Amino acid sequence: MFELLNTLYVLTPGASLHLEHDAVRVVIERETRLRAPLLRLDSIVTFGRIAVSPLLIHRCADDGRAIIFMSGNGRFKARLVGPVRGNVLLRRSQHLALDTDGWPSRIARQFVAAKVQNSRLVLLRGARDVDGEPSDLLRHAGSQLASILENLHKVDGLDRIRGAEGEAARIYYRAFNWLIHAPGDAFCFERRSRRPPRDRTNALLSFLYALVREECASALDGVGLDPQVGYLHALRPGRPALALDLMEELRALVADRLAATLINRRQLLADGFDISPGGAVRLNDDGRRKVLSAYQEQKKRLITHRLLQQKVPLGLIPHVQARLLARHLRGDLAHYPPYVAR
Repeated sequence: MFELLNTLYVLTPGASLHLEHDAVRVVIERETRLRAPLLRLDSIVTFGRIAVSPLLIHRCADDGRAIIFMSGNGRFKARLVGPVRGNVLLRRSQHLALDTDGWPSRIARQFVAAKVQNSRLVLLRGARDVDGEPSDLLRHAGSQLASILENLHKVDGLDRIRGAEGEAARIYYRAFNWLIHAPGDAFCFERRSRRPPRDRTNALLSFLYALVREECASALDGVGLDPQVGYLHALRPGRPALALDLMEELRALVADRLAATLINRRQLLADGFDISPGGAVRLNDDGRRKVLSAYQEQKKRLITHRLLQQKVPLGLIPHVQARLLARHLRGDLAHYPPYVAR
C-alpha cells in the first residue's frame, strides 16, 4: 500500500504560515484562509514574500518535513530540512562510488538511457495525435532517439555519455514544438531557453522542472542519500547533482507531457504569463495556481512500475527510484533500474 502525501504550495504575497496544534495555519491580510493538518503534508513550498514562523520551522524539522523557498517566478532559493536521516554507511557508499572506476559511468548511463527512452515515448505518443508533416517529424525524431539509445551501451566514459545525452536533448527539443497544438503563436517553441526563459512554453517548462527537481531532492534526502553528490551531472557547490540526475529520467514524462497538455487543452492561456521589458517571461500568480493544481492532480495518477509490477501514484515514483538507487549503492542490486514508462 502506498500513501501519497500532499505538498502545500503558498503563492499569495504577504501570506504568513503558523503552527497551530498539529496543523499549518495560513494567514492572509490578518485573516485565516486555510488550516492544513501536518500529518497529511510531505512538504511546504512557498513562492515569493512568504513568512514562516519559527515554531513551524522547528516542528517541520523535527518531523523531517521540508520547507522550500522559491522566488516569485519559480526559481529555487533555499530548502530547510532537519537532521540528515538514513544510515551513514549509505552516504559513504554513495561517495565511494563516485571514485570507483567505472561505477559513475554505469549509473549515469542508466539515467541517460531512461531519459532518451521516455523522451522518445512522449514524441511517439504525440505523433499519434497529429497527421501529416508534424506526425512525420515527431516519428523521425523518435527514430533518431532510438538510434542513440541503441548505441548507448557502447559509449564509455562520462564525457561521451554526457555528449550522447546532450545530442538526445537537442533532437528532442527541436521536435518539441510539434507537440504544441495551440492556435496562434503565443506558445510557439523554437529552442530551450532559461535564465531567463524567453517565451511562454520555456517559462512553463522551467517552472515544472523546478518542481520536479525539488521532488527528487526530497526523495533522495528521505532515503538518506546526499542530493548534492551525483554521477551524470558534475559536482558544483550548491548544485543538487544527484537530484538533477534522477530528474532526467522523469523530465519528459512528468513535466513535458503536463506542459503540452495544459497548453493544448487551453487550461493555461497567454494571460497566465507576464513579460518583462527585457523580454524575460514568467508565470504570473494566476498561471502558477493553475499549473500547481494540475501538477498535484497528476501526482495522483496511477501508473504501473515495471520492476514492482504494481500500480504506483506518479508522485511516488521519485521516492521509489531513490530507494532503488540506494539499494544499488549498498550492493543489493547489481545495476540501478531507472524508471521507464510503458
